[in-house]
Amino acid sequence: MKTVIEPNFIAIEGAIGAGKTSLVNLLGKQLDARMVLENDDENPFLPDFYQDKESYAFQTQIFFLLNRYAQYLDLAQRDLFSSVVITDFLFQRDPIFANLNLKDHELQLYNQIYNLIKIRTPKPDLVIYLQADTHILQQRIEKRDRDYESYLDREYLEKVNKAFNNFFFYYSETPLLVINTNEIDFVEKKGDLEELISKINHHRIGREYYNPLGS
Repeated sequence: MKTVIEPNFIAIEGAIGAGKTSLVNLLGKQLDARMVLENDDENPFLPDFYQDKESYAFQTQIFFLLNRYAQYLDLAQRDLFSSVVITDFLFQRDPIFANLNLKDHELQLYNQIYNLIKIRTPKPDLVIYLQADTHILQQRIEKRDRDYESYLDREYLEKVNKAFNNFFFYYSETPLLVINTNEIDFVEKKGDLEELISKINHHRIGREYYNPLGS
C-alpha cells in the first residue's frame, strides 16, 4: 500500500550534497510517483568548472538553466494532476549559482534570459528544503565519490550553503517545509524516512521548520 501525499507537484531542494536526489528516489518508490531528476553528469562543462570556475562558469550555468527550463516546461505541458510528480530541483532557485559564479556582464545576460523564460515554468505545490551544516554536506559529497567533485573546495561549498540558506529564508512563492538533516539518515535508516514522510503528509500551507533528532 503506497503512502498518500496530498501535493501533486513536490520540489526537493538543498545545497550540493544535501540528499535531494536520494530523497526523490525514495519518495518516488513510496508514492509510485513520476520522478524528474536533474542530471549533473549531462553538463559537459561541469568537470572543467570545478577545476577553473572563472573560465567555465557562464557555459556551465547557461547549460543548467536551459536544461532545467526544458524539464519544467515539459511538466507545464502535462497534466500535473494525473499523478504525483517529484523533482530534485526548483527552477526558481537557479539564480543562486549565477549570482555566486558569474561576472557582471555575464550575470546581466543570464538575468535577461532567466527573466524571459521563468514566467512559463509551473510552481510546485510544496517545496522541501533539505538543510545541513557545511561539514555534513562535505562528508556526504566525499561518500558519493564523484570524480569531478574532488575539486570542490570547502570555501566554495560554504558560500553555496550560505546562499541557499539565504534564498530559502526569504522564499515565499509556495508552501515550504525546511528540514534540518544534520541528525538523520533517511537513506540508511527506515525510521528516519518514515518520520520524514509523515511530516510531509501533514504539511499543508505556509512555512514550517522541522528539526528531527533521528532514530
